[in-house]
Amino acid sequence: MKKDVDNKLDIYKLTTSEELLKYYQDWTKKNKYNQDMVNWKYTAPQETVLVLKKYALNNKCKILDAGCGTGLVGIELKKCGYSNIDGVDFSQNMLDLIPQGIYKKIEKVDLNKPLKFKTNMYDVVMCVGTFTYGHVKPQALDELIRITKNGGLICFTINEGIYEEYGFDNKIKELTNNKLWNVKEFFKSDYIVNKDVNAWLCLSEITK
Repeated sequence: MKKDVDNKLDIYKLTTSEELLKYYQDWTKKNKYNQDMVNWKYTAPQETVLVLKKYALNNKCKILDAGCGTGLVGIELKKCGYSNIDGVDFSQNMLDLIPQGIYKKIEKVDLNKPLKFKTNMYDVVMCVGTFTYGHVKPQALDELIRITKNGGLICFTINEGIYEEYGFDNKIKELTNNKLWNVKEFFKSDYIVNKDVNAWLCLSEITK
């Protein structure tokens, strides 16, 4: 039986960018977002960085944290010795909560639109908690691959509730069939433990 995921969190009911930005504006007041992530046991940042560590052996590699939010993935990357990290997110309110010293550069960016980054700019792209209800669509993977070097890595999560509904299953097959990447890890992760929401965790090596 399919799990009813879309009713687990209020934000999953929002569909427009305007609604999401307003929601994040309220959610970031008094650091509520970060506190909720602790209370809900949001494990995706730790899970994805642990997987990345198995493959990204050079701590100086250039990393983009795409959809970095308040910097939770960046914090985990720093703990593991990675230091050359940029962060982008579409909510300025979230970016404003990022601690000092995590990212080299922070920028407000909509991942659903073409990115202004140069082709083959990054060794690693992380995209965690961003492929979810009402947020970033599967076609964003094309741009993330474009800006990642050949032989580089993309590590991301896809909320289980939208994996098929948004067409991520087909997009992953398409990218594999077109030999743009080689999927190294793909499994269902804990994601948001206390809300009983899982996510598919994928790490792929770029082979374009």
